[in-house]
Amino acid sequence: MRSFFLAATVFCGAANADTPDVVTDILPVQSLAAQVMGELGTPDVLLRPGASPHGYALRPTEARALQEAELVFWVGPALTPWLTGPLETLSGEALHVALLETDGTEVLETREGPLFETEHPHDDDAHADEVHAEDAHEDKSHEGHAHDDHAASEHAQDHTDHGHEHEAHGDDDHHAASGHNHSGPDPHAWLDPANARIWLAAIAQALGDADPDNADTYRANAQAAIEALKVQEQQIADRLSPLSKRSFTVYHDAFQYFEHRFGLTPLGAIAMNDASAPGPARLTALRDHLTDAGVQCVFSEPQYNTGLIRAVSPDGAAHAVLDPLGADLPAGAGLYAGLLEALSTTIEECLGDAR
Repeated sequence: MRSFFLAATVFCGAANADTPDVVTDILPVQSLAAQVMGELGTPDVLLRPGASPHGYALRPTEARALQEAELVFWVGPALTPWLTGPLETLSGEALHVALLETDGTEVLETREGPLFETEHPHDDDAHADEVHAEDAHEDKSHEGHAHDDHAASEHAQDHTDHGHEHEAHGDDDHHAASGHNHSGPDPHAWLDPANARIWLAAIAQALGDADPDNADTYRANAQAAIEALKVQEQQIADRLSPLSKRSFTVYHDAFQYFEHRFGLTPLGAIAMNDASAPGPARLTALRDHLTDAGVQCVFSEPQYNTGLIRAVSPDGAAHAVLDPLGADLPAGAGLYAGLLEALSTTIEECLGDAR
């Protein structure tokens, strides 16, 4: 799988001084835009590595990039509600493309509560053979039985004492972005490679409209990236299919699209969908549920409080780290493929060891 850490082969044209200035919100979107632009230009990214997209304060250099932008590709307000104002005030003349609203994007609803059940009506073998086929998928959420006991209070206090660990964040970062809803569309749609393929085409179309002289190059670059992504998707499906019945939980519910695409079986999330802090009742419900279910692997994220992982983990459960943004990967065209590879390898190793 090493080859997927490299950018997809692209058809590069001569650099054009009039190539649009492009800004993106998060590293995975920057990677998709970089694949489409090839050697014609390098898109900027607003969120520095390690920052949470759910709450952020722009630095002066990032605000300046928005002011100079001619095209802005972002997931949309469901992920970064705080960005809506700066887009209007700083880059009002730019074309803003909210990728989550792109025609053809599969959008899943946010799952509520600490526990959720996911049906997988498709046959696992058929899914591995034809990973791109449309399948019925229904997410159900339930609150479980929350017992606000002394142990849960201690876990919550541990969280309060430690807080979210934002070593890579500035003091101006925060999680609870004003106006962020805990219901509605789940914004983490870039983790479904089928969505990424649709977004590659949409990015190429927007760039071609803004820069007609290079439209053919953008389309060729996007098509090359799409074909490479299809191959990688099938390879990941083949690797993860044997693990579809093994159970795990995550720090926050950022991985629904990846789970849905590859038939994985999550048992719940510790924090809310926007990674805001869980209360004692949520911790207790999840801990009891995971213990009863015999969860095999608990995934944390690099930015957040590992004390909460200990609070809910059953004895004997394996631990590993998943990063939905690829903050530790080299930025650029190859990051998106590297992100999928990192997620699939970590899941495969953790669940594979939990026998």
